[in-house]
Amino acid sequence: MPPHPSRAPIRVGVDIGGTFTDVALSHPGGLASAKVLTDYSRPEDAILTGIAQACASANVAPSAIVQVIHGTTLVTNALIQRRGAHMAFVTTEGFRDVIEMRSENRFEQYDLNLKLPEPLVPRQHRHTLRERMDAEGKVLLPLDPTEIAQLVETIRDGGYESVAIGFLHAYANGAHELQVAAALRAALPDLSISLSSVISPLMREFERFNTVIANAYVQPQVAAYLGRLVERLRAEHIPAPVYMLHSGGGLISVDTAAEQPVRLLESGPAGGAIFAAELARAHGIPRALSFDMGGTTAKICLIEDGRPKTANTFEVARTYRFKKGSGMPVSTPVVEMVEIGAGGGSIASVDAMGRVQVGPASAGSEPGPACYQRGGSDPTVTDANLLMGRLDPQNFAGGAIPLSPDLSTKAMQALAPSGLTADEAAFAVTEMVDENMANAARVHTVENGRDIESFTMIAFGGGAPLHACRQCEKLGIDALLIPPGAGVGSAIGFLQAPFSYEATRGLFQRLDSFDAATVNRTLAEMHDEATRFLGNTKGPLIPRLTAFMRYAGQGWEIPVPLAQDSFGPNDLPALRRAFETCYRQLFGRVIDDLAVEVTNWSLTLATETPDPTPVTRSLGTTQADTSQTRMVFDAALRRRVEACEIPRAGMTPGMRIEGPAVITESETTTIVTSAFTAIAQPDGALLLLRKGG
Repeated sequence: MPPHPSRAPIRVGVDIGGTFTDVALSHPGGLASAKVLTDYSRPEDAILTGIAQACASANVAPSAIVQVIHGTTLVTNALIQRRGAHMAFVTTEGFRDVIEMRSENRFEQYDLNLKLPEPLVPRQHRHTLRERMDAEGKVLLPLDPTEIAQLVETIRDGGYESVAIGFLHAYANGAHELQVAAALRAALPDLSISLSSVISPLMREFERFNTVIANAYVQPQVAAYLGRLVERLRAEHIPAPVYMLHSGGGLISVDTAAEQPVRLLESGPAGGAIFAAELARAHGIPRALSFDMGGTTAKICLIEDGRPKTANTFEVARTYRFKKGSGMPVSTPVVEMVEIGAGGGSIASVDAMGRVQVGPASAGSEPGPACYQRGGSDPTVTDANLLMGRLDPQNFAGGAIPLSPDLSTKAMQALAPSGLTADEAAFAVTEMVDENMANAARVHTVENGRDIESFTMIAFGGGAPLHACRQCEKLGIDALLIPPGAGVGSAIGFLQAPFSYEATRGLFQRLDSFDAATVNRTLAEMHDEATRFLGNTKGPLIPRLTAFMRYAGQGWEIPVPLAQDSFGPNDLPALRRAFETCYRQLFGRVIDDLAVEVTNWSLTLATETPDPTPVTRSLGTTQADTSQTRMVFDAALRRRVEACEIPRAGMTPGMRIEGPAVITESETTTIVTSAFTAIAQPDGALLLLRKGG
């Protein structure tokens, strides 16, 4: 791999979202960006278009680019839309229906018509073999070679493109999975094969089976797409290597991404969390709430001490109003965030009780909101923002997409059953989406044992600066930061990410019978795995170890960050204290005299990232030009107000403007409500402070 990305002179980050494809180009003269509509059929076309626009803006030849860093929603979309490979699943006899039985929890206990998500692999394509490992990895029942040969013929006759293999307790010993994979590869060399012992070697077969199935389901499609992308870049004389941002917030090679595409599930949002974390570090903000709102979804992430919160499980393709438990749980390293269907393209409707509802369905980029004049007719959040005066119809996306207020008005009339005028409907839509996002933020912080009022919001993405002030009003947050380049924040975050790889293992240990030698041997294997995937990355690799721990008898564990990456007999008291510190932080108390267990381990190796340049907060001494104004609806005051309008380029460091105000730029617009004051910071960020706060 090349040196750390921060040393590369000309690099490009590309984020494919549900509505827009964002490009950020870092070059010696600064940062250039582009925002183009996503091409669903050939997403690589939008990438090339965006790169060409950014290069033209920076007066840079595409051939001078030395690195392309990419994040994509391709994996998530394929799982949601069920557009994956024709595949089979091979598992232990008696466990064929684990993915259909799920956890047997009702995610909506009062819904009498509750419908569970359909498994990715229908029952007739799930095959079993007689074999068994115990929880310590000892062979209880060896595989029968005759059964393996019969399975190979079944797979051949089925015409499968991909196969997922997940055996019971394979996290402890993957020998049987490897044995079956070897037989399949010998007979069917073109078959894509995913092993649970490689993709997700963790306890709990439901999550592990789902993860390996998801990987196998999208692997042929992702590999083909990445191959096309590399070829197109070469054809456009961009010979730079391509790296992917994985959902844990680090960079991996295209080859690793093609082998383990399930790691790309939340790659775009992870870039946004990195972007917000870097800004929090630069501004010395100990607790930040990252708010990323694009065209399709809104993402909220907690950032403490300059680091996004992470987890080892994630739920994708939720089918019930984005409700936890209604989707497919996947065990893969991920930046932990809450994601709801609230973006600029989210479609508004009226339910059976006459209430205005927003999302999760989105108009996306094809056809897009009604005001885009591309054939869309559904009322969306963007249409509502346009009617409320928050968007300039002639200068949206730098003038590339002229907006039609008449079409927005016509679309809003679809909400007539609610008894509202078009303007009232627009207010209802924005207020509903703001309340949905505020509720999600409240729940996320409470679930993590935090007080949301103590956080500073960092808002970015094309839609967040439009809604962030109203969010702060609802949440009681007094400080808001809009970074430079906010409209393409995730793409900029790609350029700030380290090369990293997270290895995971399921290894059950009670602290009262802790086997340090076994744990150290496992951790050494994880270190070797991560080092192998990172290849010849230059510079030191920084380890970060997390133990997933619980009290004996509990069903679920919590992540416990640890300072060391090996253990001796004298480390056990410190290990318990680390667990109790995290447990008390989440639940307010600890349980004395109860045994503690470790279930899973996670070890991340990452290249070192340079510290950002510190920013000294400015409270502003110069008043901005307030001569230009326009009428904007203020949701808190429930009326239109005369707001000062100023281009963001006109907000020089130390300049302040009292709300209500509208600060415009090509990729987004910042709405400063009557309750806030905006102050330009030395790094180009906008600091919004509550008046009197």
